[in-house]
Amino acid sequence: MNYQDEKKMDYTKRLRMILSELPEFCGYYFRATELTSGVLTRYGYAVDLRSFFQYLISGAIDDFSGKEMRSLTLSDLNRVRPVHIEMYMEYISFYTLNQEDAEVIRSNRERSKARKLSAIRSFFRYYYKQGYIENNVAALVDTPKLHEKAIIRLDVNEVADLLDTAEQGDGLSQKQKAFHDHTAVRDTAILTLFLGTGIRISELVGIDLKDIDFEQDQFVVTRKGGNQDRLAFGPEVRNALLQYLKERKEITPLPGHENAFFLSLQKKRITVRAVENLVKKYAKLSTPLKKITPHKLRSTYGTILYQESGDIYLVADVLGHKDVNTTRKHYAAISEDRKRTAAKYIKLREEDEADPDQ
Repeated sequence: MNYQDEKKMDYTKRLRMILSELPEFCGYYFRATELTSGVLTRYGYAVDLRSFFQYLISGAIDDFSGKEMRSLTLSDLNRVRPVHIEMYMEYISFYTLNQEDAEVIRSNRERSKARKLSAIRSFFRYYYKQGYIENNVAALVDTPKLHEKAIIRLDVNEVADLLDTAEQGDGLSQKQKAFHDHTAVRDTAILTLFLGTGIRISELVGIDLKDIDFEQDQFVVTRKGGNQDRLAFGPEVRNALLQYLKERKEITPLPGHENAFFLSLQKKRITVRAVENLVKKYAKLSTPLKKITPHKLRSTYGTILYQESGDIYLVADVLGHKDVNTTRKHYAAISEDRKRTAAKYIKLREEDEADPDQ
């Protein structure tokens, strides 16, 4: 079983666990959406809907106070009003949870709130369309205003500094250096692959040995939604991957991880969390004023590719964006910079060399 199949099975199990807690009628919705959405999407919606139903029965709303989540019916769903959803959206801005005899503070910013509202809207839209409820009340709730976030990316010199830090380990603590001796080549290959191809972190950890073709200098990635794509890589990526492959061949992975290309020190397929941590570790040393994540490395690649090619469709294709407008939105600032340079090339009159004050 490959990484993507294991991931799908894992999230299917998680989804079924949440469905066992949700009202029984929720099964209609998740069965209906199985053919049109991935399991990770359905799992995320299930988590968000569970949060909403937990709020409904928490005592904040008299109509649902004291009820058990599993016992809620379609009649109860019919009694939900727009104001109830608005109250929930206000509540999740800041709240506390009791976990293991301790209070845990939770908060949601505008994008998280918008995602949760999207899940609720999709849910109510289905039941309204099927005639199970009289009104689609979720459609009457306004989406939180989203503020554009500045896109953080590395400059060319910062890219070099990051890779040098991963290779040499300058600035690491003594404890970190002990691990670095065993991971420097792997970590450099991971960072080089991010910066040289722009792949997502989920795509990187899912790469198997058989996915990389060094004769054609390309590799297979599994995109969002499960579609496979082939991406080419340049000489720098090729060299970094081959260097790591020499080490990888000397490692005997644990059972179940034999196919993984990138391995952890525990000889298992490297995890998303481990990759996030190693990027954070090296970026903190090389670019302390920028909060760099794997996604920021992806943005850096997209920026460099767009600056060099000027082709937004090429950038969208390589990054795996289904909608070119998504790409255009992220790199609009670069387009504006390019437009401004046009003014430098236009001269309507020859400059008068004479002193203007004479």
